[in-house]
Amino acid sequence: MTERSPGAVPAELRAALEDLAGTETLLVALDFDGVLAPIVPRAEDARPLPASAAAVAALAELPRTSTALISGRALASLRAVASPDRRTLLIGSHGGEVFTGPDSPPLVLDEPQQRALAAATAVVEKVVAAHPGTRLEAKPAGVVLHTRTAADEVAAAATEQARAALQQISGLQISDGKRVLETSVLSADKGQGIDLLRTFTGATTVIFAGDDVTDEHAFAVLRDTDVGIKVGPGTTAAQFRVESPQAFAAALALLADLRAAALQA
Repeated sequence: MTERSPGAVPAELRAALEDLAGTETLLVALDFDGVLAPIVPRAEDARPLPASAAAVAALAELPRTSTALISGRALASLRAVASPDRRTLLIGSHGGEVFTGPDSPPLVLDEPQQRALAAATAVVEKVVAAHPGTRLEAKPAGVVLHTRTAADEVAAAATEQARAALQQISGLQISDGKRVLETSVLSADKGQGIDLLRTFTGATTVIFAGDDVTDEHAFAVLRDTDVGIKVGPGTTAAQFRVESPQAFAAALALLADLRAAALQA
């Protein structure tokens, strides 16, 4: 890749990227929505920024460098919007689904989990029917109430009603995101995803970027030599912050250049 101006990358972050660029084995793990792709009203319309997609592709081509997407989306949805490189590892459903290659086992729910998922889906279906602008997203191990396209007061009422009903169902994990209420029958989070990928790739250093509260689980498991980047506002455990997916694209492109140069040195 050609050299880019570092002007859009904060000086402290640039220094951290320079430090990690020469690590023996690098894992670049990234959330998708709000990081590689701007947040959009309809989740199915999200697409990665061209500069970010190009940087991920360039990193995937480098030796001793692994790329991964860690998303709250189901794997099928993540593949549809991200069009990931075949070498990119995938974790969906906040860690509930894992793809590390063609031999990755499919997700299988036991009978209690299936019953809990059916009950949770029925709750969200009822809430969506009564609250215009809200939507249901079905996942292999969960169900999501989306309220981004609803009026604020409608979104608040829908979320409150759904939460109250879902809390009566045993075996559910309930979490909040940006205008979403997510329910899963699996106890999994992005921190567990980072740990799994670190072990799988043998990474000596990990860089992770995320934008939502669910990404804090991943930031929490990063080590002193790792780099965490929060994209956008909000309280975070990440060491660094950039203001938008566009700003993060500049940081990711810089990392691709620095890593390529370090491996050639």
